[in-house]
Amino acid sequence: MPFKVAALYQFAALPDFRELREPLRALAAGLGIKGSVLLAHEGINGTVAGGDEGIDAFVRELQHGPLFAGRLDNLELKFSSATEMPFQRLKIRPKKEIVTLGDTTADPRRQVGTYVEPSDWNELIAAPDTLVIDTRNAFEVAMGTFEGAVDPGIKSFGQFKEFAAEKLDPAKHKRIAMFCTGGIRCEKASAYLLALGFGEVYHLKGGILRYLEGVPEQESRWRGECFVFDERVALGHGLRQRRPNDGSHE
Repeated sequence: MPFKVAALYQFAALPDFRELREPLRALAAGLGIKGSVLLAHEGINGTVAGGDEGIDAFVRELQHGPLFAGRLDNLELKFSSATEMPFQRLKIRPKKEIVTLGDTTADPRRQVGTYVEPSDWNELIAAPDTLVIDTRNAFEVAMGTFEGAVDPGIKSFGQFKEFAAEKLDPAKHKRIAMFCTGGIRCEKASAYLLALGFGEVYHLKGGILRYLEGVPEQESRWRGECFVFDERVALGHGLRQRRPNDGSHE
């Protein structure tokens, strides 16, 4: 039986995030779930895998259970499958940030760019006055990206600040559209650019994974594959898993 994989995040106030670690670990372990979840004062971010019932129960607890007491009622979720368990173990880790930028002015809980649904993304990035930016690391971009997107050439997301300082100008770049794997990095990047004074800042809701899940391949402006941080390595349209060693899809 295939495993169900859930990629999830939400920016939310979790001042008690350190106290949440052990009960969340116990919940996931009891449901037979493996994967990685980050907890910080600003929210939750993770990818986990398990059986259908286990993943569904885990998600229900996050969204509606007493552990988070309704604070994750707007959880961004994407589901896919894996032919084998894509994680070796379960890790629940407290962090300073759920996605590391290292700048307190970037707070999506205060302000964030305009979300763009996958069905509207092609029209936005085709407009000649839109600067499209891939906010992922260079090795991820090398595996696949959208047509015409700028590669910042960064090794880690924290370097996005240097890229913005050197290459972006609010007076010149009037409309910016950003994307990333699941939505979390470009959501934080959009908050950062707004704090710097950029006017029109957009980002792909649900990220590349949501786009590949919902947009028909014949209409897609995506080229290549989407790197994922587990043993599946990369996914294609329909979130199909690449077969090891031969580059094809399941």
